[in-house]
Amino acid sequence: MYTLLDNIDSPEDIKRLTPEQLKTLCSETRDYMIKCCAVNPGHLGASLGAVEIITALHYVYDLPTDKVVFDVGHQAYAHKILTGRRELFKTNRTKGGISGFPKMKESPYDAFGAGHSSTSVSAALGLAEAARMRNDNSKVVAVIGDGAMTGGLAFEGINNAGSSKADLLIILNDNDQSIDNATGAIHNYLLRITTSTKYNRLKKTVWEWLGDGKLRRRFQKWTVDTKSNLVRKSGGALFEALGFRYFGPIDGNDINLLIDTLSRLKNLHGPRILHVHTVKGKGYAPAEADPAVWHAPGRFNPETGERIIKHPNTPRWQDVFGEVLVDLAQKDIRVVGITPAMASGCGMSLLAKEMPSRFYDVGIEEEHAVTFSAGLAAGGLRPFCNIYSSFSQRAYDQIIHDVALQRLPVVLCFDRGGVVGEDGPTHHGVFDMAAYRSIPGAIVCSPRNELELKNMMYSGLCSQTGPYIIRYPRGGAEGVAYKDSPYKELVPGKGEELIKGENICILAIGHCATRALEAAQAVKEKLGFTPGVIDIRFLKPLDEELVLAAARNYKHIVTVEDGCLKGGLMSAVAELMESNDIHTPLHGLGIPDQFIEQDTQKAQRAFCGIDSEGITNTIENIFQKMVAE
Repeated sequence: MYTLLDNIDSPEDIKRLTPEQLKTLCSETRDYMIKCCAVNPGHLGASLGAVEIITALHYVYDLPTDKVVFDVGHQAYAHKILTGRRELFKTNRTKGGISGFPKMKESPYDAFGAGHSSTSVSAALGLAEAARMRNDNSKVVAVIGDGAMTGGLAFEGINNAGSSKADLLIILNDNDQSIDNATGAIHNYLLRITTSTKYNRLKKTVWEWLGDGKLRRRFQKWTVDTKSNLVRKSGGALFEALGFRYFGPIDGNDINLLIDTLSRLKNLHGPRILHVHTVKGKGYAPAEADPAVWHAPGRFNPETGERIIKHPNTPRWQDVFGEVLVDLAQKDIRVVGITPAMASGCGMSLLAKEMPSRFYDVGIEEEHAVTFSAGLAAGGLRPFCNIYSSFSQRAYDQIIHDVALQRLPVVLCFDRGGVVGEDGPTHHGVFDMAAYRSIPGAIVCSPRNELELKNMMYSGLCSQTGPYIIRYPRGGAEGVAYKDSPYKELVPGKGEELIKGENICILAIGHCATRALEAAQAVKEKLGFTPGVIDIRFLKPLDEELVLAAARNYKHIVTVEDGCLKGGLMSAVAELMESNDIHTPLHGLGIPDQFIEQDTQKAQRAFCGIDSEGITNTIENIFQKMVAE
């Protein structure tokens, strides 16, 4: 089907191509990526823009001896396709297929795994230092971009790398997410000068002649100031001040310019940064026209660009959050919304549209988002900070130190709580309940439906201390009417008995409570008895009275949670029962002590036994053993 791509099985095949063939290869790679992602969705836009960067890296460097570390992984699809995974790319993000992100155990060409942003510089610095200590000559490159440079970890890595003098090249892929570009004949001419062997040999000679005194420092300041004034108004002076040699910006979609520049930079030493400017969605008109939507567009018609959107029968949890937040903000002038670059994904774009002055997108900065929210709360406002559950892990210290310790009224809404589907283990929000229930003074709750989410958000607003943590899953909600219902303040630590049953009681939290109701109905029809069902609502504080009553009145207790069993609801119930010398058999359904691989969200829940069928089967097995006894 493809004249060149079909014959590329490793980077060695790329090195044999002519400049014109390289352009063709980039075009074919892009076309193949589009056709694969049309039927098997993924993160398309950034990867389309990075095709030339990746092709040039494989042409110039000797992978896997040399190491390339990709940030986030949203840019790395061409890397997978060109490193022996062309056919496997058709299985991207599916059960048993390749990961949507770089993964060390998947290929020797994946030098470091990444699903979250801003990790590449720190990891690449570690690889560079390891190479130095081994006394080998391997090169290390970090490719960062697509907004990841807003993350504090990236600057921590850059600060350390600049002072360490490590032999490291950072490619800043600027696709209009952060740093402005600069182009022009003078700029390109100066780029060639600063990457040339003669220039750098002369600079080294002058550097050594000047010594380590004031004269050298003055000369260094002059060169930095001069370069900044001439061609580095895009931020290069900042990197130079941090100890990096800065080059660029250059056209990151010009394959031959990239190869020429990388070939020159490869032979330099020390920390250096190449700023390239790419077009997100490059080569596919719909993606270029709307890069935000085509970052991860879902299924689409590759010929027309028409997205194939399945409209859910129920609203998405994120939409419910967004609508309720706007309504609360209209009722209370203290309400503000904060998100670390997740406005559309978490539903806060509704607030941004209706009340832009009360909305803050702080970039990919989870730690800052939480402490910023704490500052807003200290100033008398009522911040709702929305972060994807798996990303909230990065802000654990800030939640403790800046919110909980000072008892500030910050409402933390964790979207994507539980298993999330095809993004896999890097994105599952399964550790939040176990992590945050240990924080003194924290309130941790999870709604079973839309109305419960609405009331929990209102209750968070009414709370006088924090953190008030609400976590809910990805995807469609339950279809429960909520818009016309009046707000109800929920008492922290009070669950709700949904069914008073017999023999077995199900203690569930979040959407699992709805699945428990479905399971109770199935058990009644199948086995002739109805198990009890309690919606715990609040993991912390736990409704001890309700839990202890269930443990004393039923023969078996089953806990159900879309979170890790260790440290979560099952652990909380077991601790309470043990401290009260109650030994009713306890059975836990939730995320086992393992990382759940990529699959559909439905299949992952079934694997963990937290869907209605899994709960039903567990109760049936318990009941059969009871009868046998």
